[in-house]
Amino acid sequence: MLRLASKTNPDWVKKVESNLSELLLDHAHCEKKAASTAVSMIFRYPEFTPMLRPLSEIAREELEHFELMLDLLESRGETFRKLSPSPYAGKLLTKLRTPDKERLIDTLLCCALIEARSCERMTLLSKHLSCPELRAFYGKLLESEARHFSVYVKLARRLATDKEVYQRLDELAKWEAEVISCAPSVPRMHN
Repeated sequence: MLRLASKTNPDWVKKVESNLSELLLDHAHCEKKAASTAVSMIFRYPEFTPMLRPLSEIAREELEHFELMLDLLESRGETFRKLSPSPYAGKLLTKLRTPDKERLIDTLLCCALIEARSCERMTLLSKHLSCPELRAFYGKLLESEARHFSVYVKLARRLATDKEVYQRLDELAKWEAEVISCAPSVPRMHN
């Protein structure tokens, strides 16, 4: 369903659990960035009116998740602070094509893949974290992450044929698998 070209080894959870505070902080930043990206597309592509409302809905939900992450950090005695960004998204986006329509399709599909990877990793966290409260917390986020993946793909399908969209999605998924496999080994959602 998520069309990822690689799977995360469940041992990833053990690696990030040793520095859970940093993972949770990174997750908060990811939610903030996801909201910002959706809003940025609304500003950059106002002429694509069918995507404005779905992107607005995603932005609001991502900001709600950001607030949930702030609450979670606070409940654990953590403070939201700056964090050096993961190179994941920046590297993934280097494959965007340059004509405006193709760039938009690629951006939507890259956003879909980011959501897919988040969903996959949250599934692992919901099953393998040692803290029952955090397992439940991540279990509750899964549905919206999977839905965001579907919305981004659906929006891309409004701009090109299904064959073109899924072919490009598979190409970008292979690139995403390469990017994630070369990511630095630090506790991040997308490393």
